[in-house]
Amino acid sequence: MKRHVDGKLTLVTGGSGGIGSAIAIRLASEGANVAVHYLRNREGADETVRAIREAGGQAEAFQADLSDLGQIDSLVKQVQSSFGASVDILVNNAGQMSGRSSLTEMTEDYYDQTMAINFKSCVFVSKAVLPAMLEKGRGHIVNIASLAAHNGGGSGIAIYAAAKNAMLAFTKNMAKEYADKGIRVNAICPGVIANTSNDRFKTEEIRKSIIAGIPLQREGLPEDVANGVLFLVSDLSAFITGETLEINGGMSMR
Repeated sequence: MKRHVDGKLTLVTGGSGGIGSAIAIRLASEGANVAVHYLRNREGADETVRAIREAGGQAEAFQADLSDLGQIDSLVKQVQSSFGASVDILVNNAGQMSGRSSLTEMTEDYYDQTMAINFKSCVFVSKAVLPAMLEKGRGHIVNIASLAAHNGGGSGIAIYAAAKNAMLAFTKNMAKEYADKGIRVNAICPGVIANTSNDRFKTEEIRKSIIAGIPLQREGLPEDVANGVLFLVSDLSAFITGETLEINGGMSMR
């Protein structure tokens, strides 16, 4: 039986752990050749690559600071050179809630850092892979946003929420502009997902309180998000573009 993304070169940014690692492993299980990007967590990226290779897939790890446009361009060139192909699927997963800051205490550095990793990276990695997609007349981009893009998130994460909301507007615009060029662009808004870096911001008491408000009565798993990505980059969603897939257990219904 044909696998959904067989032979497709896929770049997953922020692929060294949590959601990014799960996405890389899931797409590889369906035949994708995967470039696993990381910033600092080389060990996590290597572990993701190892898991893919042990299952018979192809993967390599690549380091880059996605706040630096020169490093973004270099990353895409390295990926294409290593695999001897251009990127078919881009998953803009890099991003994090690096901390909390009220508006009265916010610094320019905090603002710049939060916007750079959560939105600027999405824009300029997309730009870097786009020419080859246009040349081939096909491609898929999935932007990983957040439930915070809709509800503003908790206290102290206004800029993170704003960056994720910007990703959704960017997704819609790209989808419109490049639909007739064979390129589909969609987004995913995960809700509360376990086993991610955001766990450090939750006490056990807070975690239990959150779960009580989720209709499906559990946190999501990185694999839940990975399955959503697979759907959006496969022919199963061939008539879907510019949409946001909500993966939150019913926590927010739109």
